[in-house]
Amino acid sequence: MTTHYHLETLTVHAGMEPDPVSGAVMTPIYQTSTYAQADVAVHKGYEYSRTDNPTRTALQQALAALEGGQHALAFASGMAAIDTILRLIQPGEHVLSGNDVYGGTFRLFDKVLSGYGVQFSFVNTTDVTAVQAAMQPNTRLVWLETPTNPMLRLTDIAAIAQIAHAGGAWLGVDNTFASPVLQRPLALGADFVLHSTTKYIGGHSDVVGGAVVLNDTAVYERLKFLQNAIGAVPGPMDCFLTLRGIKTLALRMAQHCHNAQQVAHFLADHTAVSHVIYPGLESHPQYELARRQMAGPGGMISFILHGGEAAARLVARETKLFTLAESLGGVESLIELPAPMTHASVADSPLAIDPGLVRISVGIEHAADLIADLQQALGQIR
Repeated sequence: MTTHYHLETLTVHAGMEPDPVSGAVMTPIYQTSTYAQADVAVHKGYEYSRTDNPTRTALQQALAALEGGQHALAFASGMAAIDTILRLIQPGEHVLSGNDVYGGTFRLFDKVLSGYGVQFSFVNTTDVTAVQAAMQPNTRLVWLETPTNPMLRLTDIAAIAQIAHAGGAWLGVDNTFASPVLQRPLALGADFVLHSTTKYIGGHSDVVGGAVVLNDTAVYERLKFLQNAIGAVPGPMDCFLTLRGIKTLALRMAQHCHNAQQVAHFLADHTAVSHVIYPGLESHPQYELARRQMAGPGGMISFILHGGEAAARLVARETKLFTLAESLGGVESLIELPAPMTHASVADSPLAIDPGLVRISVGIEHAADLIADLQQALGQIR
């Protein structure tokens, strides 16, 4: 589908064509592993479902359209997608990563890939000068999240893209927290956009997946080869569920932002809360960048309580609508403590998280109900 349509239209129609056999409006779940061939190596574009599957093709076309990219590849998880991108980096080459990234990303970089000769260093990507200073002659990839997980720091994508490209490196941006509705990194100079489609894109906490979107055809062909060779691909049911979630992505992101803004203001005014981190609050250090770079501040909030870790654990246990669970971006609201949960892998590193930090994923329930839930939980702090 051409991309001159508004994003709200693309979420409904991109990648979706009526099935040529039955006329089905929704892309069928092609639950097959192999495909009949008319003759040896003569087929209709599909040979084996690790290589390609029509349901996955539809999802990839939709993802490319949403991010304004030429190509997209879907994976079994966000980590599988990151790992495949990193296969482009050779032993002896350097990756410059943000110092506030998902714990699984740090674990892959520091505990796995560094053992194969890839060099990693970590820097505060909100500081353009620090990024410039950390570039090395062998830097091949700059990797960042914006907003970051879990500190919700924002990086100037266009500025970092200039630095990366001047140094002969690619720029990869994990866009999971923003989604294509709120931010499109390719338009700002990124070379790769990464998503855990498990989160906002899927949106219903019922499927795990990942994706990479890019414009460079030669690099896409290499990643496509790696995708097939490594084999960490999603099944057709996973692709179908993700496609279904995409159809309401624009509507959901609007409600996530609406609710999170109200919840953030409530938390900022509460006497038990010492600090709230949310790009939609003027107190956020990159508030102006958020207004310039994003179409909305998102649905993620982090905060610290005066009572520290003990108070944080109490609140996480006592909420009723906010479910104590890992992950984010679903229609339901979630609460967690990153230090012992999603970011446990960084505990003994310079990237360690304050054990009293609370991260909430604000869902699409009524904002008043969510605030009341937090109010009663906070009220139990003594």
